[in-house]
Amino acid sequence: MPVASPEQYQAMLDAARDGKYAFPAINIASSETLNAALRGFAEAESDGIIQLSTGGGSFASGTSIGDMALGARAIAEMGHLLAERYGVLIAFHTDHCQADKVDAFIRPLLEVSRQRRARGLGPLFQSHMFDGSAIDLAENLEISAQLLAETRELDVVLEIEVGVVGGEEDGVSAEGVPREKLYTTNEDLIATATRLGLGENGRYLLAATFGNVHGVYKPGNVQLRPSVLRDGQAAIRERFGSDARFDFVFHGGSGSELSDIHDAIDFGVIKMNIDTDNQYVFSRAIADHFFSNYDGVLKIDGEVGNKKVYDPRAYLKKAEVAMADRVTQACVELRSDGRSLLS
Repeated sequence: MPVASPEQYQAMLDAARDGKYAFPAINIASSETLNAALRGFAEAESDGIIQLSTGGGSFASGTSIGDMALGARAIAEMGHLLAERYGVLIAFHTDHCQADKVDAFIRPLLEVSRQRRARGLGPLFQSHMFDGSAIDLAENLEISAQLLAETRELDVVLEIEVGVVGGEEDGVSAEGVPREKLYTTNEDLIATATRLGLGENGRYLLAATFGNVHGVYKPGNVQLRPSVLRDGQAAIRERFGSDARFDFVFHGGSGSELSDIHDAIDFGVIKMNIDTDNQYVFSRAIADHFFSNYDGVLKIDGEVGNKKVYDPRAYLKKAEVAMADRVTQACVELRSDGRSLLS
């Protein structure tokens, strides 16, 4: 069963940590992007993470419904069926749920997993992200602690964010945030470990910030300081013992230098979100199709066009393949290619 069981997901995360690689976490919002992610991971022979944000879930439910939890559930249910045909492990994850959406997004999906567990099935989503970066750290950690208790009960992993990722994601903007908030401090990390523990209260991933910015930028425009992660790990070891460490998540990586990405992995990143780059290659393939078949996709001068080229399947297949190639590239860049636990 290629959707990872709780035990397999834990093993995936451990393998990435010990092997100094990271899983691409691919944001999707449709069946086409789901298929692209699955194909990309399989072609790279890499286990992987597929995720939906609140906006992605809302979109997936249809424009007349706009139910973020329902859309995320529908895509994940489909993903569980399709993943059985692929020879790699897949984990499903929800991304960037802010405090005011927890009761409308994370908790309904946890209830679905609770019902599944009662029927002897695994959880629908293997991990969920709570994004408390817009609220006070103490409140962020308090809500995180509550959610950690709930996810632990279901053998689900929690992801939290400490610090602020710049730019904009799903309509949530960090514009005007003081620059120092873009860099998680050692004190922030110590406070997190003190409140949540370091695994004994349930496993969680930590999206620490080190200059990350959501969005698309030319290479070199995003100034990362991976040393923030290195120094934070050292501070945790000094306070809590030589075996203490965080499993970090890298958000806002578009436009980052590959050397910075590899440094971040060496300092504890085991998951990196990939969204903007995939959006571009998906849309670019469609644009190429339309420009190359202009007279076919449009009925010009009274002509009838060409059904074979304006059939959505014609261009969505190309978009799926293009995005799958970008997912495979991400696996290579993050060093997860060829390392599936099912190999």
